[in-house]
Amino acid sequence: MMKVTIDRPGCTSCESCWTLCPDVFEQDPNDDLSSIKEQYRVNGNPAEGEVPDELADCVLEAADSCPVAVIFVEE
Repeated sequence: MMKVTIDRPGCTSCESCWTLCPDVFEQDPNDDLSSIKEQYRVNGNPAEGEVPDELADCVLEAADSCPVAVIFVEE
């Protein structure tokens, strides 16, 4: 499992992460910011997730492609 954190206040809703990795990231309907999909959230927090290793490539690509660098990954 890898840990993923989004600094949601810094998110610009550019759509990059949920376009590149829709299995993990989504646009939150309440504030339009990026969130971790509910099935991967830690304690229901939309900014924190634990993701299986088979999704590592798309998570890393999304983090690398974030124009404001608000997605943090710990392997």
